[in-house]
Amino acid sequence: MPTTASNPLVPLAGKAINALSYLTPLLDLGLRLWMARVFWNAGMTKIQSWDTTLMLFEYEYAVPVLPFDIAAILATGVEICAPVLLVFGFGTRFGALTLFVLNYVAAIAYPDISPAGLKDHYLWGALLAVTFFHGPGKLSIDHFLAKRFLSITSN
Repeated sequence: MPTTASNPLVPLAGKAINALSYLTPLLDLGLRLWMARVFWNAGMTKIQSWDTTLMLFEYEYAVPVLPFDIAAILATGVEICAPVLLVFGFGTRFGALTLFVLNYVAAIAYPDISPAGLKDHYLWGALLAVTFFHGPGKLSIDHFLAKRFLSITSN
């Protein structure tokens, strides 16, 4: 059996891992753009049919604590503003966290959610958690600002 030093696959594996590290920023960006699209579209749907949105928040969704009209305004505002943060990678962790909380509340506030719809919410929550904990990646304003003003490299 060849040793690590004489195994020709070791340098090849190292090069493959190094090449994959260059794809990470693209994956981070793709994840941010996908989540931005999901929530932006939801926000635009609410705006385009505001009367229906208010009716749903009043009679369908069981949003805890808040009056239905305030909940509708806040949810729509988050769905419109936070995706912009994700797209540009500016305040990304804040944007991901606000969408994560909104996603969680949406999943528990709608009692008639289908199993497929619930799976979507689980997936979105997991992807938003990745962005929150991992950070926006190198293709972001956050990374540029951290590198420029804090003299550190961020993910």
